[in-house]
Amino acid sequence: MLLTLSIFIPVIGAALLLLLPSSQKSLLRGVALATTIAAFVPICMLALGYGKGEGEKAEVKLAAVASARVATITDVALRSEVQQLLVDPFKNQPMNLTAAVKDRLVKGNAYKAWHEAWELGVARSTVIAKEIRYVEYGNWITAFNVNYFLGVDGISLPLLVLAGLLSILCIWYSFNIEEGVKAYMILFLLLEAGLLGVFCALDFFLFYVFWEVVLLPMYFLIGFWGGPRRLYAAIKFFIYTLAGSVIMLVALLALYFKDGYDTFNVLTLMGMAPTFASNFQTWIFIALFAGFAIKVPIVPFHTWLPDAHVEAPTAISMMLAGILLKMGGYGFFRFSYPLAPDAARSETFVKFIAILGLINLVYGALCAMAQTDFKKLVAYSSVSHMGYVLLGMAAMTSAGFQGAAMQMLNHGVSSAMMFLIVGIVYERAHHRDLNRFGGMGLQMPYYTGFAVIGFFASLGLPGLNGFISEFFVFQGAFQSEGFWAGSSVVYGMPRWIVYAALPGIVLTAAYILWTIQRVFLGKVTDHHYLEFKDLSKRETLILLPFAFLCVYLGVQPGVLLNYMDGSLKALQTFVTTKG
Repeated sequence: MLLTLSIFIPVIGAALLLLLPSSQKSLLRGVALATTIAAFVPICMLALGYGKGEGEKAEVKLAAVASARVATITDVALRSEVQQLLVDPFKNQPMNLTAAVKDRLVKGNAYKAWHEAWELGVARSTVIAKEIRYVEYGNWITAFNVNYFLGVDGISLPLLVLAGLLSILCIWYSFNIEEGVKAYMILFLLLEAGLLGVFCALDFFLFYVFWEVVLLPMYFLIGFWGGPRRLYAAIKFFIYTLAGSVIMLVALLALYFKDGYDTFNVLTLMGMAPTFASNFQTWIFIALFAGFAIKVPIVPFHTWLPDAHVEAPTAISMMLAGILLKMGGYGFFRFSYPLAPDAARSETFVKFIAILGLINLVYGALCAMAQTDFKKLVAYSSVSHMGYVLLGMAAMTSAGFQGAAMQMLNHGVSSAMMFLIVGIVYERAHHRDLNRFGGMGLQMPYYTGFAVIGFFASLGLPGLNGFISEFFVFQGAFQSEGFWAGSSVVYGMPRWIVYAALPGIVLTAAYILWTIQRVFLGKVTDHHYLEFKDLSKRETLILLPFAFLCVYLGVQPGVLLNYMDGSLKALQTFVTTKG
């Protein structure tokens, strides 16, 4: 029940806030912060237990549920026939049942029990299911075979921890919100609930519900509490994201009705994916990729991101860069690749994704260098850094997958820290013009120290968290061409793409060092800056976890790899093995 607790505690907290008077701002803030802390407790228990090998595995839980479903069949002969059908669920799938067998199941009121047991039989047999733990399963909308199916593995659990931690820190920083405090806190808690649900859901319909839940609070949080062009940014964000959701919905329905499977069980669909026709996989991959690409975002679907970041309040920008963008990358790992493995490993899509990663990396860095708005520079840096995720995934190597998965988490830490750094100075200067800053290093030394850690982590300085993930991405990408040569069914990434992406590292260093020079070095350009106070206790305590993670994950990346490695290897094996 730990997953359910972590998701629904924010919902309960939001309901409690509805009952409190709007005038009690301190109470509203305290309850919201307490709620995020309470939701983080079961997440920490999940992480600690997973690291110790605890948590019921999917194959065990689903086998028990399947047995329970078969046991509901009262006719002994019919129950025995169903058990025989379940011996080889891949052979005895719905489309292969003879009319006579199906008629007996329907007349004996056993078809639904058999169908669910068949789904679970296929689901638990996949190599990916063997890494999923803490499974929670129950029927939800039985008419459409929608189930309450949750679980986590080494890919989703670190993102779950990041979402929980960011929620606490962002709510705490949001104590400076004075207008509409009650509505802000309620929407934020609903946003957190949706995010946690996205990383836990293993039923495609349930995942889609959580995906859409995230959209609405973010729209209002930007549209009401944002900057001067907040409505434009919020509407643009909503339209882009909704367009991606609609495309994803088409793929969802196509998979549901495929060969009469009538299931939203993601693991079942993964199990049957190798049997899908090549053309069907191609269209599914395109639809899912497009839906997730908008959220990453991938060029040319990235234009909503700078506007949303610039207009959003600081805490919402932190959530947006720190965790919302990772929903797209997580979607690639959890859905795009395992649901269309033949398409994912084809020469066309390997090159296509690699080139998109190259464009994101270099183009995003060039755009960041051209900015004079501090916040917009950080926004474009996110576009650039998410290019590493695409490059690592296109490599299809173990190191590439590891680098891509680590980059999502490491970028979530450093980018959220950078947006917080921008927000702190904006509260004092009331502008973000890089050309008007200067000399902050002497005026705000503690602030400058934290800023240097965040910026250098984003730059990829060895010893900080950004370096290790970028190193793994380039290592995996460089290995790709030679590694997959010969008898492999996977086409390696052309090595020229790796060489072409290398200048992105230099460009990143250029715009980050130039930003540090303009903001923190030199003389104070405005006498009003001499009145700026250094970090408050609250700001220091919020920045500390980010700084700690930047250093700790840079020095001890094995802590993160120990969680991810098994799940990433299972995914790689599944996608690169011809079914």
